[in-house]
Amino acid sequence: MPLGEFLRAARESAGLSIDELAESTSIRPGLIREIEKNNFIHCGGDTYARGHLRNIAPKVSVDAQTLIDLYNEEHSTESRTINDMLVENNVVKLPTERKTLSWKPLAIASIVILAAVAGGRIIITNSETMATPIVAESPTPPATSPTAQPTPIVEATVAPDASGEMKLTIAATRGNSNIHVVSDGKNLFKGPIFQGDSKSFSAPTSISIYVSNAGDLDLTLNGKALAPLGERNQEVRKTFRSK
Repeated sequence: MPLGEFLRAARESAGLSIDELAESTSIRPGLIREIEKNNFIHCGGDTYARGHLRNIAPKVSVDAQTLIDLYNEEHSTESRTINDMLVENNVVKLPTERKTLSWKPLAIASIVILAAVAGGRIIITNSETMATPIVAESPTPPATSPTAQPTPIVEATVAPDASGEMKLTIAATRGNSNIHVVSDGKNLFKGPIFQGDSKSFSAPTSISIYVSNAGDLDLTLNGKALAPLGERNQEVRKTFRSK
């Protein structure tokens, strides 16, 4: 049984509707419907697809590893052959049936070419009787493209809380994202954060963050909600320092 049909049967056995499952997992109902049709194209890749399956598994009383194994067998790009991936990216072309050409289009094309050649000779003959001055054009210097600048790290200075530390919470409210959090030169976290999850960090002097989907995240610093860092799918780097 395909993975999508297996998930639908498990959900129905658990007595859940798609909307109820969506509410309990923070996954869009439309995406759940696609998954139950064995369509994982809009999950955002293998990492996010497996994350959705881990969220769904306990809600429908199924072992998460069972769903992951079925996904890896049916959909994971890691298990696909190299030829399949090359065909998908148009590197290898699938053989197509060779079609024979009709003689009529060839005859018409030949007539059109002959007429064009004859017309061209008449124009050349007429133009040879007239002296046409030639104006030399000065070479145009090639346009130079601006050097790409690296994304700057924006810094913000904030006051620490009563404990003397900076406390930052990142919540994936509207979608998934990759995040990287560094405090005073030490890595605190690097990896994906899935929709509905949140992570908290604290540091004495500074916290630097990188996010790949700024528009879908909500940040709280020292108990105060911050304005959105950017748009959906926009990469943003920012550093918060204590006064």
